[in-house]
Amino acid sequence: MKKVVVLGGGYAGVLTAKKLAKKFKKNKDVQITLIDKQSYHTMLTELHEVAAGRVNEESIRMDLKSIFAGRNVNVVLDEIKNIDFEQKVLTSNDATYEYDYLVMGTGCKPTFFGIPGSENAHQLWSYTDAVNLREHILNMFRQAALTADKEKRRELLTFVTVGAGFTGVEMAGELGEWKDELCRSFHIDKDEVTLYVVDFAPKVLPMYPDKLVRKAERRLIKLGNELVMNSAVSEIHEDKVVLNKGEKVINTRTVIWAAGIEGSDIVDQAQVEKAGRGRIVTNGHLQAKDYQDVYVVGDNIFYIPEGEERPVPQMVENAEHSAPVVAHNIAVDIKGGEYKTYKPTFHGSMVCIGSRYGVAQVGMPGMWFNLSGFFAMASKHLINLVYFVQVLGFNKIWSYLMHEFFHTKNNRSMVGGLLSNSAPVFWKFPLRVFVGFMWLQQGLSKLPKIIHDFNNVFLLPQPPKADALGAASGAVTEAVTAASGAVAEAVTAASGAVTEAVTAASGAVNEVANQVASNGGDIFTMLADLIHDFMNWIAVLPVPGFVENMVGWSMDAFFYTPDGTQFTQLATLVQGGMIFGEIIFGGMLIIGLFTPVAAIATIAMGCMIWASGMAPTEMLWYLVGGFALIGNSGMVLGLDYYVWPWLREMMKRIPLLRKWYLYVD
Repeated sequence: MKKVVVLGGGYAGVLTAKKLAKKFKKNKDVQITLIDKQSYHTMLTELHEVAAGRVNEESIRMDLKSIFAGRNVNVVLDEIKNIDFEQKVLTSNDATYEYDYLVMGTGCKPTFFGIPGSENAHQLWSYTDAVNLREHILNMFRQAALTADKEKRRELLTFVTVGAGFTGVEMAGELGEWKDELCRSFHIDKDEVTLYVVDFAPKVLPMYPDKLVRKAERRLIKLGNELVMNSAVSEIHEDKVVLNKGEKVINTRTVIWAAGIEGSDIVDQAQVEKAGRGRIVTNGHLQAKDYQDVYVVGDNIFYIPEGEERPVPQMVENAEHSAPVVAHNIAVDIKGGEYKTYKPTFHGSMVCIGSRYGVAQVGMPGMWFNLSGFFAMASKHLINLVYFVQVLGFNKIWSYLMHEFFHTKNNRSMVGGLLSNSAPVFWKFPLRVFVGFMWLQQGLSKLPKIIHDFNNVFLLPQPPKADALGAASGAVTEAVTAASGAVAEAVTAASGAVTEAVTAASGAVNEVANQVASNGGDIFTMLADLIHDFMNWIAVLPVPGFVENMVGWSMDAFFYTPDGTQFTQLATLVQGGMIFGEIIFGGMLIIGLFTPVAAIATIAMGCMIWASGMAPTEMLWYLVGGFALIGNSGMVLGLDYYVWPWLREMMKRIPLLRKWYLYVD
């Protein structure tokens, strides 16, 4: 039995464990264990969204056992205190863990560079940090709302973000947006709130080109931040922060530290060669230089690729690139083969400044593209979705889209409130019952025809080459023809009446428009013409030529016999299925059972009827109504209120669905 231990459940640790599980999924002689002091994986790049109240805390964490459900990975909740590389043993306060191969993926922690009073600053490097910071900011506004002393209010409502790199800029941007909501909630004048961004560097985001830097600075200032560059923090007190050894003092109760990182505590203690603020020096195979059975991933790597001058950066893409290399090389150690050398190609970075604006530099070495605004934000969301596919699949993608676009607060998303301003579902109850009844009566009216003769196909056009097949057949044909003629006459009469009504209405509209036009109202004449053309269009419900061709081909291929004289058995089954579908899905809508499924099914049936060229004008109501009912309309006065919660819990217990993440929380 070979024991592989992955230490750390961050980006790199989770991806490495998943890659290892895939390589050894059929090998029971390899035991993979992931150890972390938390039971969840945290999206560290999204901490600012929780800290500034944009999303709730559940949106940035993923349960480790859910991630590895159905996989050959044993998740252990423990905090390792010591590593004995010679004996190959990890030790915590309560247990020891032996390993044959160790993967170090413990990440980093904030560094304060020895500044006095660092315990008075708020960090932003963990799930707990983000939640605590959010509650602290809310508490500052609560206290300010109850304080009449102007100096004390100013102190409570002053917020200093130290660090103008990725984390600091993102936090400052989010806080700049959130302050407006907080001022409304606590009835505080916006002018009383002061935001600072402090950094020793001369500009924000110094790793970016000047054009993007200027855009980022303008956005921060627009959100109410004052930029204090070329300034070093000397001391941090409970009620103030001192800059440049006393040159400037800012009275504040909130200092948010985002000014640098160093290796984690366990790496600090590890007896291995380190460089660059506590990173483990590795060779090209990502093995620690001192121990060939210790591999390093993510932020813990200190490795300078061939031809480069700097070590690989501490960013998520480094974790994504290093994980498969380490998993491959461990597999080589166990099964044989050739090692891979780490040669990462980075594709840029993105920084959001609030919920609607960002800057990004994407591409590859020698060909970089600078993005800002909407496109930068879109690239950030896209990159996150790509990562979620690797980690928690559909489950996390669904959750992320809900939190970022559909369940947002105060329009704080890339598209504002366009996707989140939804009406309560109880307003859809009458529509749900009406649409369900219409489909139900459609099916029930056709049901007697197939009960009498299931092979009686009347929903499809007759075969093109059908001949009289005997006296009895002829009689039936004449009867059907007579009935069809009667129906056709009725339809023609109704169509004529509708056409006359439409023409009359259009004429009235045109007369009014002409009168207005005579007084300079040409725009109303144009509008009347458009309405007239639209009414004529919907009365016909035309089918595009390419759709007609597709339908004709499928009819010849599946519903008519090769000689074109009879219907196939499939045609009979399809017609029966359509009729029973109208009854079943109509009934489901009425009682509110699985309404999203029923609504989508009715839309599909409506499209099929439209494509066949037999859709009346009223089919538009069926289709539009179906789209409106997809969104859980059965949760009000329907069985979905009871069924969906039960179903969600049951889906989590099905091993196959858990393994492929095909469920929602």
